[in-house]
Amino acid sequence: MLGGGNPAVIPKIMNIFREELQALIDHENINQHLGYYSSPQGDAPFIDALVNFLNERYPWNLSGKNIALTNGSQQSFFYLFNLFAGKMPDGKQKKILFPLSPEYIGYMDLGLSDDMFASCKPDIKYLGKQQFKYHINFNELTIDDHIAAICVSRPTNPTGNVIANEELQKLEKLSQQNNIPLIIDNAYGLPFPGAIYTNAELHWHDNIILGMSLSKLGLPGVRTGIVIAHENIINAISQLNGITCLAPNNIGAGILTRLLHDRRIIDLRENIIRPFYQQKMQRALALAQTTFKDLPVYIHKPEGAFFLWLWCKDLSITSKALYKKLKARKVFVIPGEDFFIDIDPSWQHQYQCLRLNYALSENQLERGINIIAEEIRKHLKE
Repeated sequence: MLGGGNPAVIPKIMNIFREELQALIDHENINQHLGYYSSPQGDAPFIDALVNFLNERYPWNLSGKNIALTNGSQQSFFYLFNLFAGKMPDGKQKKILFPLSPEYIGYMDLGLSDDMFASCKPDIKYLGKQQFKYHINFNELTIDDHIAAICVSRPTNPTGNVIANEELQKLEKLSQQNNIPLIIDNAYGLPFPGAIYTNAELHWHDNIILGMSLSKLGLPGVRTGIVIAHENIINAISQLNGITCLAPNNIGAGILTRLLHDRRIIDLRENIIRPFYQQKMQRALALAQTTFKDLPVYIHKPEGAFFLWLWCKDLSITSKALYKKLKARKVFVIPGEDFFIDIDPSWQHQYQCLRLNYALSENQLERGINIIAEEIRKHLKE
């Protein structure tokens, strides 16, 4: 199973979450978490703890009015995309711009209107040792009055790419010049879960909307998304929560509140979560470089998250066809085509890529990568 997006179940982390859940159960606050709705904005003690935690680390001067919770990051981005883009009252069609493709496949179906997204092809830089990296092609990045917001994930699912600090600063400047928000999906980034292996500054101000999540921390089952934004946007998200679900769930917030108060979340990030995934990444990269060394296969430099993105040059079939061949051999990956949202269908690169999740056991990963190599050998252009 190399195709899923589920984080690893890390025993040390799960033990800590169990302890926090037990502490909730043993305290009378469990009645509040189980027996009552939160406000539509989300669990107030958690929001207060998060505000204090972030203000201690970043010069953002947040207040409780700048944070709302949702039932998972997917819901956060459903709200945000449809708040800003789609069919407008004046008849205009507004779009969300993804400045760097490929992007997260989960965005593709979030629009309530057709034609809600625009994307740009990346620059591709070869790095040696069968690695490459996507960069934003600012020369081709066009922002007109149809663009309602810019959105980028950092680190990026599917590629593990972390756009450079300089690229992020250029996007911030463009968004401010055009009076549109910059939405940053920070589900894998800092300050938690910290599955990021390169220098990446974290920015926020009134023109940035920052999306975070408890899922990649190891709590996907509690469905807790976090939005940090201007209070007008937070008010709109709170109203949407009230309409769609009355209130977001309380359990994820309850589990994490003490970990924020006593700052243990930093210890979990630095000493358990990041080393776990970084070791997995290094092993997966070395394994891929060895297994594919005689094949025209390039690996996107893995700078964050827990995915390997393979560019299988000279394939005689599409990655979707390769996916079916691999599925028949009980190896499950994600073909690359659907991550290239609104990209010119004639660009062949998008049909040559695969996403692999390396969060599973090394034995499974090695068996899967070996079978992938066998299938690629069978389907190279002559």
